[in-house]
Amino acid sequence: MTKTVAIAGKGGTGKTTLAAVLAELLSQKGVVLAIDADPSSNLHLTLGVDMSCTVGSAREELLTEVRKGTFPASMAKQDYLDMRIQESIVEGSRIDLLAMGRPEGPGCYCAANNMIRVALDRIEGNYGFIVIDNEAGMEHISRQTTQDVDVLLLVSDPTVRGMVTAIRMKELIGEIRTSVGRVALIVNRATNGLSAEVQRLIKESGLDLVSVIPQDRSVEVADTEGTPLSSLPADSPVRQSVLEVAQKVGLI
Repeated sequence: MTKTVAIAGKGGTGKTTLAAVLAELLSQKGVVLAIDADPSSNLHLTLGVDMSCTVGSAREELLTEVRKGTFPASMAKQDYLDMRIQESIVEGSRIDLLAMGRPEGPGCYCAANNMIRVALDRIEGNYGFIVIDNEAGMEHISRQTTQDVDVLLLVSDPTVRGMVTAIRMKELIGEIRTSVGRVALIVNRATNGLSAEVQRLIKESGLDLVSVIPQDRSVEVADTEGTPLSSLPADSPVRQSVLEVAQKVGLI
């Protein structure tokens, strides 16, 4: 049965790094579909793969053809999106990548987003794990353009602002219809532990803190040199911490 993990949090907290490392670790247990739901679309760089098209571009092309009246009457819209999403998947040996692309423009995209959800539901059975790198927010989850989530990892830096964002995301879960299982908190890039105020916010919010990850020089080097994060050494703090998180939340 497929396990779906979503990673969300304030921008700049290292969500993409953690998503890439988690996908690489999970690929040792099963085939992974990594979904890049961040409009900046950087997940392919951390995974070391090319990216040519996105789900968003397929949706835009469909809606443009429909509005122009040039969409072929012989093809069902759902079949078209199914085909285009399949074409958008970048296949690897153990990790496939699917980029959602930039957010939509003006107008109602509800029907198209629902078709994307149906298409993703159809392919999820091909994978042991799905790892979703969300944008700075939870729009793809709240719009239900991604599957129900077994584990939601909220990522914060060791700041009050980051924690407030994580707390708001936890509160948002109760307002959306998408099913979310376990919610866990990761504090990333903590150079001097957690301040008393951040610890207070965690305690009062009831967030489940599963890891405090220190600054990792090997990640900085990989980002500077543009090398995929699969090259991180075995003793990398990020790599070791993500492995422990995966074990704590029952992914491996």
